[in-house]
Amino acid sequence: MSEYKNLIKAAKEPLKRAYAPYSGFKVGAAVLTKTGRVFAGCNIENASYGLTVCAERAAVFNAVSAGHRNFTAIAVVTSGKSIAFPCGACLQVLSEFAPDIKIILASSAGRKVVTKRLKELLPTPFSL
Repeated sequence: MSEYKNLIKAAKEPLKRAYAPYSGFKVGAAVLTKTGRVFAGCNIENASYGLTVCAERAAVFNAVSAGHRNFTAIAVVTSGKSIAFPCGACLQVLSEFAPDIKIILASSAGRKVVTKRLKELLPTPFSL
């Protein structure tokens, strides 16, 4: 897990800037490109819940906006004591760019870390 220590640290930074006035559940994410660049994002809630953006998608969209589309890992850090798995929408977005990505889940306290492959969490993604 030490190989992803810096990625987890990078995901903790945007966690501080998350906008979660409705749920109080803050999330930070950092995605690692195949070239070694890291892009981060946080969850941004909205009074119209369907318009909320998850940290995982924010990180991926930041990377894609900068011209990166190949990812090897993503760290997701939550504000609580326990980890949280990405939602289906985030898993589907990840499958678009990195069908074999490693997903590292951690709590901000850093006591619990779980690593999964995307295919374990989304075995049959939608594709055209």
